[in-house]
Amino acid sequence: MNTSYYAWLQHEPIEEASLRDAWRSLIGTVWLEEPVTAVLDTALREWEALCRDLLDFKGSHAEREPEGLHLRIRIYPEVLNFEGFRLRHLRTGERDVLELAGGSETGILYGIYHLRRLISAGIRPEDIDLREEPKNRLRMINQWDNADGTVERGYAGRSIFYEKGRFAGRFGRIRDYARLLASVGINAISINNVNVHETETRFITEEGLPDVAKVADILRAYGIRLFLSVNFAAPLQIGGLPTADPLDEGVIRWWRETAETVYRHIPDFGGVLVKADSEHRPGPFAYGRDHADGANLLADALLPHGGLVIWRCFVYNCMQDWRDRSTDRARAAYDHFTPLDGRFRDNVLLQIKNGPMDFQVREPVSPLFGGLARTNQVLEFQIAQEYTGQQRHVCFLVPQWKEVLDFDSFACGPGSTVKEIVSGSLFGMKHSGIAAVSNIGMDENWTGHLLAQANLYGYGRLIWNPELTSEEIALEWCRLTFGSDEETVAAVCRILLKSWPIYESYTAPLGVGWMVTPHTHYGPDVDGYEYSRWGTYHFADRDGIGVDRTRATGTGYTAQYKRENADRYESLETCPDELLLFFHHVPYRHVLKSGKTVIQHIYDTHFKGAADAYRLCEEWAALEGRIDEERFRQIAGRLEEQAEHAEQWRDVINTYFYRKSGIADVEGRTIY
Repeated sequence: MNTSYYAWLQHEPIEEASLRDAWRSLIGTVWLEEPVTAVLDTALREWEALCRDLLDFKGSHAEREPEGLHLRIRIYPEVLNFEGFRLRHLRTGERDVLELAGGSETGILYGIYHLRRLISAGIRPEDIDLREEPKNRLRMINQWDNADGTVERGYAGRSIFYEKGRFAGRFGRIRDYARLLASVGINAISINNVNVHETETRFITEEGLPDVAKVADILRAYGIRLFLSVNFAAPLQIGGLPTADPLDEGVIRWWRETAETVYRHIPDFGGVLVKADSEHRPGPFAYGRDHADGANLLADALLPHGGLVIWRCFVYNCMQDWRDRSTDRARAAYDHFTPLDGRFRDNVLLQIKNGPMDFQVREPVSPLFGGLARTNQVLEFQIAQEYTGQQRHVCFLVPQWKEVLDFDSFACGPGSTVKEIVSGSLFGMKHSGIAAVSNIGMDENWTGHLLAQANLYGYGRLIWNPELTSEEIALEWCRLTFGSDEETVAAVCRILLKSWPIYESYTAPLGVGWMVTPHTHYGPDVDGYEYSRWGTYHFADRDGIGVDRTRATGTGYTAQYKRENADRYESLETCPDELLLFFHHVPYRHVLKSGKTVIQHIYDTHFKGAADAYRLCEEWAALEGRIDEERFRQIAGRLEEQAEHAEQWRDVINTYFYRKSGIADVEGRTIY
């Protein structure tokens, strides 16, 4: 397999001989105090891979603790968080030891992967003294894979799990994926699409569970618990019942018996992920029940086994009349779920998208974060670049995610950030965490665009430690992926860190969103969703653009935030420019805080964004000869496509608004 397949777990030894020799001497012999379990066996194999890949050396196992240099591994739950670890260089007399202590066997595995990061970064053994514990309990990946082998919103080939209506048996590939996920601290995965079709509905039956259990066995060795997306109407569709009413005794019994069946096959089954009453998926509304009734039905069935119910809050009217300006899709999740706060079982977690709409390149943080104080919550990101270039454009999403995590909800006064809410610390919640839609497929490099690997890596690192900066994460990934050549690392980091602002600059302006081709969501179509049923409008007319979501004259969406944010978004004077058109309908000549009018901002950003996309090609071209030919050409091709496509975006957006407004570009540039 080629270099791109190994992603950030490359096989290139570190170049500095003295550093390599120092690490060989210290960790070349390992002594494990604990009995070997499946996860510890994985950790030892990862230590062997570390020695082989980075140190060009075959390590040895000691049966008793050596007198000389060695790596000592021990489990220390009295001191460390369950998944945490401590790495420290110890010197006692003439003896040097690198001690890896973990709160559990999984903590040991994470410690080995972190040791690999440290060695790749050029850290010397004597400088090691650190303790790491994850901020978030649940660190999850959602696969949107279908049993027919397709991936909904997948941009990197077909599913690694399924083909032609059944499990594909690609156990080696699944194991390699588990290894990538565990190396950045992911501890949970749902392996099928939230839109559960007929075949996947049967995954929870005696017929389907043996294959699911085989995947769970692979994941378990990497400290990852398997979840399934389930069909709320399963009792009706496969259970032979006349109803799926969550309060029906027969339905309650069916789910309880189904849970018992699942746990016989998979004793550590994580739980279920549910999309209900959303975009035509079945749910409790059909029976006059609410989301708490639906979620609690499943929670009660799973509770005796320690299972969780993750219930998505992506619920809105997807049959909206575009003529009706009083209905606002952005309001929907808050309106549905805040009245239910406190009614969900302790093993239910509400999964909330980062914004109130749908993973746009720019939208505000969902007001549900801060609106719910008595309910477990999971923040949902989308690593798959559905609206951010579909892994054909480079768009490093970590800076966007950090803005979400750092957002202050003011739910308990200043400092009530999203990262404190979803970690469970702000409201003292038992279960909490972060999930994201995966961006991988059967492409040799996993993610289609090789630079999109940085989003998968960055997601794992950020949700483990939200205090890491975008720059730190980008630097880690670049060094692990491309080696120690500083010019290469610096150039790739620059490309990554500029990519989100560049993509935003040539697409939908100032937070308005959605100017994409319907269904595919790739490429510009300003009015593609303007007269649709999806509630995705920009309301551009001859005089202005934007959605009035104010309390005073609009949909009242701003009132869903706590007072500090509500007032900031309500006022034209204080609303951030980058979200202006999300919250306000303004004339084209409205002057932004930058001093430019809205229309001139649109022209300037789109010309600049397209030019910047071409400059990315030039920056990458300067690295020819410093990177292997296969990876160099793959990325060069994607950047060239992006530059051409950015030009199309520029001309479509600028032409549309020139024709709509009749206002010329003050710079006199070509607009059609």
